[in-house]
Amino acid sequence: MLKNFLKIGLAGTAAMLLTLLPTPQASAQAPAPKGKGGGFVRSNDPRVQNRTYHFADTNEDLPYCLFVSSKVSKDKKNPLVVSLHGLGIGPGYMCQGKALDLAEEGGYILVAPMGYNTGGWYGSPVMNLAGRGRAGAPAAPPPPANLAELSEKDVFNVIDIVKKEFNVDERRTYLMGHSMGGAGTIFLGSKYPSNWAAIAAIAPAAFLMNQNRSMILSAIKEPVMVLQGDADVQVPIANTKQWVDTMQELKLDYRFLQIGGKDHGSVIEAGMADIYAFFNAHVKAN
Repeated sequence: MLKNFLKIGLAGTAAMLLTLLPTPQASAQAPAPKGKGGGFVRSNDPRVQNRTYHFADTNEDLPYCLFVSSKVSKDKKNPLVVSLHGLGIGPGYMCQGKALDLAEEGGYILVAPMGYNTGGWYGSPVMNLAGRGRAGAPAAPPPPANLAELSEKDVFNVIDIVKKEFNVDERRTYLMGHSMGGAGTIFLGSKYPSNWAAIAAIAPAAFLMNQNRSMILSAIKEPVMVLQGDADVQVPIANTKQWVDTMQELKLDYRFLQIGGKDHGSVIEAGMADIYAFFNAHVKAN
């Protein structure tokens, strides 16, 4: 299977990435009202704050969602989880379900930025899907030339907003992401290793970074968790195992969890308790 995947090439990768776009059947909740960039911009969970802030670089108001555990207090430092969504959906998709329950239980702040738009890739290599929309759907417009830069900057703008409002523990700040967000997690985890106590990539769609795996992973200093459903057809498990094998070769501090019977969407809920347990076990030394 791995040999076949490596022969797919760029055109095949683009076709595969189109399958990452969510369908109603794969969604864990009914889509929130659509805004710029598609559905799931907002969370439907009443515990979540759906917010916007002004993004000066493009003179736009960008959305993000925030959950704050009832255990969070200004009198103590509180752990923060930054959660990156997948291709074609908004931050609300990451502000639901077990992620909220576990954040409440563990006393976490959970924030999910947009990453500028639903196909920003958080600074990692951008797969341009302009004109490649699903059959019957409007063609995607061409992205800004500096989309990767804008997407990465949005993430850190949102983090700064949260840090100004809450007493965030710098030694317990974590990053996780699904699919496109998993690729972004690996990228931002390698570019800013001192920012995170640990990171978790769920079914990472890191296709465009495959050839630079060793260089990217060698920059990671924080513990890494990788989760993958063995029934995932959008992100083949063979691709994810390439990354895991390279982590092993580089002797990184990592954990790989393969979840039986879970596909590209269901792996999120299935692995969330393991992610929070992983985060709970890791605190930066300084």
